[in-house]
Amino acid sequence: QVQLVESGGGLVQPGGSLRLSCATSKKIFTFISMSWYRQAPGQQRELVASMTGGGTTIYASSVRGRFALSTDGAENTLYLDLNTLKPDDTAIYYCKARDSGMEYWGQGTQVTVSS
Repeated sequence: QVQLVESGGGLVQPGGSLRLSCATSKKIFTFISMSWYRQAPGQQRELVASMTGGGTTIYASSVRGRFALSTDGAENTLYLDLNTLKPDDTAIYYCKARDSGMEYWGQGTQVTVSS
C-alpha cells in the first residue's frame, strides 16, 4: 500500500513563499506520475503541477513561473516550492501518485495567503 504524507502548509502574506513536501513510501520515479492538486473552498480540485516517472514536468498556467517541482536526493520526497504567492493560491493542496492503474492521495495541507 502506497502512503503519501504532505506537510509544509501554513499562513503566508501575499508575495511570500512556502515549500510543500510529499513523502512517499516508494521511490518517486517508480510511479507513472506524481502530482500536486489544490482545492479552494467551493471550487473543484484542480491540477497544479505534475512530474512523470521520466522527470517531465508540467504546470498549470496560473502557477507557471511561480511554483516549481523538485525531489530530494533519496527520491522519496516530492517538493512544491510556492513563490510570489497570491490570495487566489489559498487552498488545500493534495499530493497524488499514479501507479499501474491505481491512484493514491495524501490527506492534504492547507495553504492560506492573506495579509
